[in-house]
Amino acid sequence: MAEAGRRLARVIGELEKMVAPGVTTEQIDARALELIREKGDEPSFLGYAPAGARKPYPATLCASVNDGIVHGLPSSRPLAEGDIVTLDLGLIHRGWHADSARTIPVGTVPDRVLELIEATREALAAGIEAARPGATLGDVGHAITRVAKKHRVGVVEGLGGHGIGRKLHEAPYVPNSGKPGKGAKLAAGMTIAIEPMFSLGSKLIQQLDDDSFATFDGSLSAHSEHTVAITEAGPVVLTDERCPL
Repeated sequence: MAEAGRRLARVIGELEKMVAPGVTTEQIDARALELIREKGDEPSFLGYAPAGARKPYPATLCASVNDGIVHGLPSSRPLAEGDIVTLDLGLIHRGWHADSARTIPVGTVPDRVLELIEATREALAAGIEAARPGATLGDVGHAITRVAKKHRVGVVEGLGGHGIGRKLHEAPYVPNSGKPGKGAKLAAGMTIAIEPMFSLGSKLIQQLDDDSFATFDGSLSAHSEHTVAITEAGPVVLTDERCPL
């Protein structure tokens, strides 16, 4: 899984360089598939049908623009100056999955939008720091919510992280809110995807006809995600090119 994570981090890093006004998310998606397969790996999302989906996912990349939260379909619409886009991607290396996401500004965006994006990254770091043996999922969710309150952004309701390994989505569900000491305990050897999702407006969500999720009120949303291993020495980010495992 560490090698899967390193490979995924390199792919997403290359995709992030493509984000610019005039580029389509379909173009980014095509490049994602090319980069994954040229190293002998396979995409996690292509053809995958998660619980609640009406049909298998038809693309390699989830590309959620502006009010899109997760599962956004790549499209032929060119990205425009001032948009934000979340690139969410998974790959399979030798039967093991890795999953990661980051929200990227397209050109220049207002400071408040940059703060929203940075809040998800800060919350991800806080959630990872809380993910230690003996801690609980409530500790992780609480750490994430504290960052959201600090930045005065909403924690999107009904969506969260998940266990990951031989399957893309495994138990446990990893919430982005919680009470310290509550919920399932974390143990060394577990691997989970932690993924804060925040909005500048309503916490409520809506599922669109294409199975993607967007904010209920059309407000901007940002999302950051890493696959993390719980070890005796503490959490280790697997979806990082510098992963030491």
